[in-house]
Amino acid sequence: MYRALTRDIEVTVEPYYLEEQSDPDDSRYVWGYRILISNLSDETVRLMTRYWHITDENGQVDEVNGPGVIGEQPVLNPGDTYEYSSGCPLDTPSGVMFGHYSMENTHGESFTVDIPAFSLDSPGQNRTLN
Repeated sequence: MYRALTRDIEVTVEPYYLEEQSDPDDSRYVWGYRILISNLSDETVRLMTRYWHITDENGQVDEVNGPGVIGEQPVLNPGDTYEYSSGCPLDTPSGVMFGHYSMENTHGESFTVDIPAFSLDSPGQNRTLN
């Protein structure tokens, strides 16, 4: 599990390899990830947009921007949590993802909440640290 805390909004990520959707012989590797967003603050917030920075093991970068997550812009009251799952295909057996959410509070103030960097590693792959 990977965690980041920004302005008392905690984002926890749990990635997992989707072997049934992957086809290494065709250079297709797919991961799912579960995200839990916990509002530990004393203010109500709404998730407005998401940004992802995805890098495969060859250094190829893909950036994804868009409104909300999985078609929703959830509102989190103090103490609320929001969980969703999504996925990421790559052409290589490993990669790294990180990003952020743009949030807005009830006063109309926008701020950024970090999504922690997490690795996408195929089972049985040797890790190489540079």
